[in-house]
Amino acid sequence: MAENNKINDFKFLIDSTSDVPKFRQLVESVNNAISEKKLSIGDHLPSVNQVCKEYTLSRDTVFKAYSLLKEQGVIESVPNKGYFIAKEIRRVFLFLDTFKAYKEVLYDSFFKNLPKNVIADVHFHHYKPDVFKKQIEESIGKYAKYVVMPFDDPSMQDILGVIPQDKLLLIDWNLYSTPESNILYQDFGRPLFEEFEKALHLIKKYDHFEFVYPEYTNHPYESVNYFIKFCKKHHVKYDVLKNSDLFDIKKGVAYISVSDRILGRFLEQTREKNLEPGQDVGFVSYNETPMKKFIYKGITVLSTDFAEMGRRAAEFVANDEPMRLCIPTTLRIRESL
Repeated sequence: MAENNKINDFKFLIDSTSDVPKFRQLVESVNNAISEKKLSIGDHLPSVNQVCKEYTLSRDTVFKAYSLLKEQGVIESVPNKGYFIAKEIRRVFLFLDTFKAYKEVLYDSFFKNLPKNVIADVHFHHYKPDVFKKQIEESIGKYAKYVVMPFDDPSMQDILGVIPQDKLLLIDWNLYSTPESNILYQDFGRPLFEEFEKALHLIKKYDHFEFVYPEYTNHPYESVNYFIKFCKKHHVKYDVLKNSDLFDIKKGVAYISVSDRILGRFLEQTREKNLEPGQDVGFVSYNETPMKKFIYKGITVLSTDFAEMGRRAAEFVANDEPMRLCIPTTLRIRESL
């Protein structure tokens, strides 16, 4: 394997004041250099002894970093010659909330659009701050880019702050971003108002409009606020139901819900009460999934384009350009309304 001269320009970046372990900082330095094309296949890394001496590090620390890079396939060692860059691999940390049907659309699109030299590891936090914190802390130094779906919690700001901001993309929720942040999000408020105005003639078929916002959801309450604004502006009688145990459909009422569990109960009750969706009762479901086109005669959905969100997230990973983008939310009218 031929040695190149680029190694003369490469320096490990070690911050002695950082909470990130030094072996992770060594790993991150190599991964970042590859991502920024400062290191390429065949480039020679300094020996363990060289790194120990130049950066005043223990042999165990340096050897642990090189072993992890070998395990990841980023470097390989040649007897009597040392360590070399083996692959221009970019490892990506994809951090989602939960694995629901509509998130599967995002997930599939993201992976289909990644460059061949990118390996993505997917993790889930399930809206648990301690899990979120632990996963982020353990990821530092392992990845070239971070694609993270945050949630509304006071601890988020500090936890996200440990990730280099130029390598972090916040997706889905526009939370805890700054003017310098990379953000790829959906708007949970105004599009609901605007899209419902386009379907006002269908909504007016019903005597009442009810937003079912169950107690177990993590969906932003902003959607409910804009629902109320819409109903008040257009003199539509409305309710907001927060106790899912009280969900009991009635003729002449249209429902919107952020939960597919509520959609399932709606369809069960239409059968039990002999009510026809789209005529006797209406339903709008949040978040498109492949099956909603075919359930019953088609379920009307209010949804962002999760396939586009996945594609754009992959674009951020592939390029080193900043990203600030809102993916549009649209109402897809089917027979349930």
